[in-house]
Amino acid sequence: MTKLEELNLVDRFLFDETMEDKEAYQAAVSILLENEIDLLARPETEKELRVSPQLRQIRLDVVSMDRKGTLYYSEMQKRDTGNLKKRSRYYQAQLDVSLLEPGSKDFNLLNDTCFILIAPFDLFRRGLYRYTFEGACRECPDLKIGDGAVRVFINTKGKNRNSFSQEFLDFMAYITSSTDETADRIKSGRIKRIHERVRKIRRSEKMGVKYMQFWEEKAYARDEGLEEGMKKGMEVGMKEGESRKLVQLVCRMLQKGSTPEEIADDFGESIDYVEEIYQTAENCAYNYEKIYAQLADK
Repeated sequence: MTKLEELNLVDRFLFDETMEDKEAYQAAVSILLENEIDLLARPETEKELRVSPQLRQIRLDVVSMDRKGTLYYSEMQKRDTGNLKKRSRYYQAQLDVSLLEPGSKDFNLLNDTCFILIAPFDLFRRGLYRYTFEGACRECPDLKIGDGAVRVFINTKGKNRNSFSQEFLDFMAYITSSTDETADRIKSGRIKRIHERVRKIRRSEKMGVKYMQFWEEKAYARDEGLEEGMKKGMEVGMKEGESRKLVQLVCRMLQKGSTPEEIADDFGESIDYVEEIYQTAENCAYNYEKIYAQLADK
């Protein structure tokens, strides 16, 4: 377990707790987008959305709205899970569906949205610090659809330093090393404001308890998942073992002269399944491994 005082902003717990402060989140979004953002209210963290009991829910790290009605959804992603592009698409869909009340007729009531994913790796392998996606026309690349939806991917390990302000570059360094030493070298008042929030969290006894509970819940969920995985693995293994044994017994009885109908009656299996084993066995010259492999493929 990493100690609370050793966490960096790239760690989800510290990120969520820091960005729950309106001034800290406003400063972070303004730096990331290099545009002055004026938030309307205190951000919500760990916000869960489920538009239908039949659909998978999503959980957003930080959400807030500016005075123009634009919603900013931010997520810190420490590791590349291999599905982040598609996940951002699903998140955008869930977010949009949640923005209109039942019976709303005018789709122009949809808020503009900006989804920001921050990561210490380059998801697109182009060496950029920031990738901004808006709907563009393939035939006319300069033509944007203008539907108000923007997705931004931040890579703290970018290489195009000349394209960004020193404040942005300093914030990239601070995200992965949120220490007093890093903050002391930075001149940006906004980053220092964020660091003050970080220091307050680290000193808070209440936050220490909350972090311990957060860590224990993760450990419990992990252990529970391992236990469930082992249980399912044993069940699958037992079923596979039973299937292999059945194939062997059916083959032996066939070789002794029993008919598929007789075997089906003896074992309580369907005649179609026994016939399938019989045909496969004939094709594989009664080689058990080949028989089972072909049946498993089917």
